[in-house]
Amino acid sequence: MRTSLALLLVNFSFAVTLLVPFVARAADSTLEGRRAELNRLLAEEWEYTLRTQPELATQVGDDRYNDRLSDFSDKAIGDDLEHTRQALARFEAIDVTGFPEQERLNHALMVRSLREGLEGAQFKDWEIPATQFGGIHLGYASLAFDSPFRNKKDYADYVSRLHQISRVLDQAMGHMRDGVRDHLIPPTYLLEKVSSQAQGIADDSLDKSPFTEPLRKFPDSISEPERQQLRAEIEAVVKNEVAPAYAKFAKFVREDYAPHGRLDPGVWALPDGEARYRFAIRHQTTTDFTADQIHELGVKSVAEIETQMLSIAKAQGFRNLKSFNEHIRQDPKLHAQSGQQLFDLYTRYRDQMYGKLPELFGRLPKNKLDVVPMESFRSASAPPADYSIGAGDGSRPGRINVNEYAPEKRLLLNLEAIAYHEGVPGHHLQFSIAQELTGLPPFRKFNLDLNAYTEGWAFYSERLGKEVGFYQDPYSEYGRLQNEIWRAVRWVVDTGVHSQHWTRQQMVDYFHEHTAMDEENIDTEVDRYIAWPAQALSYKMGQMKILELRARAQKQLGPKFDIRAFHDAVLDQGPLPLDVLETKINAWIGTQKADTAGRDAQRSTN
Repeated sequence: MRTSLALLLVNFSFAVTLLVPFVARAADSTLEGRRAELNRLLAEEWEYTLRTQPELATQVGDDRYNDRLSDFSDKAIGDDLEHTRQALARFEAIDVTGFPEQERLNHALMVRSLREGLEGAQFKDWEIPATQFGGIHLGYASLAFDSPFRNKKDYADYVSRLHQISRVLDQAMGHMRDGVRDHLIPPTYLLEKVSSQAQGIADDSLDKSPFTEPLRKFPDSISEPERQQLRAEIEAVVKNEVAPAYAKFAKFVREDYAPHGRLDPGVWALPDGEARYRFAIRHQTTTDFTADQIHELGVKSVAEIETQMLSIAKAQGFRNLKSFNEHIRQDPKLHAQSGQQLFDLYTRYRDQMYGKLPELFGRLPKNKLDVVPMESFRSASAPPADYSIGAGDGSRPGRINVNEYAPEKRLLLNLEAIAYHEGVPGHHLQFSIAQELTGLPPFRKFNLDLNAYTEGWAFYSERLGKEVGFYQDPYSEYGRLQNEIWRAVRWVVDTGVHSQHWTRQQMVDYFHEHTAMDEENIDTEVDRYIAWPAQALSYKMGQMKILELRARAQKQLGPKFDIRAFHDAVLDQGPLPLDVLETKINAWIGTQKADTAGRDAQRSTN
């Protein structure tokens, strides 16, 4: 999934406006009074989130704040922390005895989220707002791609936001200066990429700037004179305000920030680095696994997957994986010939999987899935493809963003698995179903920060292609296994660099030793793990849990097991921490067994 601006703000605890004052209320100790208080607080907290994270509001389809950008000032961050403390106290004061199960879960998930937010604040992640993979400069360059443009008001709102770009970049630079003071700074070589990215955006001609994207296709509701006026206004703001702000940001990073960057790639080199990584592991995996345990699991998993891959290599006439992987790296027929070829293949895989979804799911999403080229300003440091979430009301489709940068360096064999991961039945199906659920509070439907669930589901979905008869070509099946080992290798190299003091070269060498991945993808991957500690651990951790729960359900339900019902049960509560998901599926298994026993008893009576 793409690191959207909304997710960036969630990850860095970065968005705030005015503190909602605490207003004392007379306590109502009745069951109905306590339930009403919980629902009131949940609604207030969601309104606060939308108001203080207007980019997230836009992404989920709430247009009320489309003319605003987040406030990243020191005061705003302090106010937000105080708001979180007060909100936690109010939620913890609610006695949930006697509440319905879903309301108890709403309460538990909100308390858990607020506590984790306060715990994470000690690491001051807002002082590291710029990386080559998910930096604030990239997030705002995507603004036009995540905003609606249906009428003049939408364009006016967008212009208002463009006027605020210089302010948010200035605020980010202020925090980066604080990061230098506090020794919280990424590696120098990654910051050089940040500077190049920002400078490239600043140097874009008006006809190619990501900020002028809305001028390339107007809705029919806007007349030609209005189009000319909007074109002049937006081009003036981009030329006179936005581009200079990006140039200023690029120069600051290049001359004043990157020279202070750290030399060691691992997060262990930061103040409180070990504690920082432990927290990141717990946050990203929603488990209590240690770095050493995950590293050992990764080494074991790599060996197990290599056994499966070796059988395919031998069937193709190769004695070992090393020779087969080298053949894959060198054979031009196994690499893309053009960006259009990549685009067409992702479209084909999307279309063929749509026809198989009714075999796997009882509930399907209403929102559509588009395949689009990835924005050029981020493609050089981005993965082969990623996903952008559609609007909750269906007004903006979800998107598979196809990376067409340097196509001749990109392997084709794992593209099919990536298509199922990023599109259907992966990210698009899971996020779209969550958005369309009724009866859940919005903070659960639109939770973008439970990677163990969301990425775990998408990784699990890659296997579903095999279950419905795809991956017929042995190279495509080998590519699926390449994706499997890719995620196992992540366990090894992420913990290696951030816990065991590996160098970047050790990470690259491990990839070469155990995968056929192309150089372009390897470089992007290792730099991503360095920039975003522990996030890469979430994929296989979530997949492992879903497979474990599925095996448990199949064993306990026997011939009564229904794969469609199981998948619906995994998806029908929105994103969940893995321990909560396990509790939920265990209860579902119990209900299925009881229902089956009841039906059997009824038939015997009849």
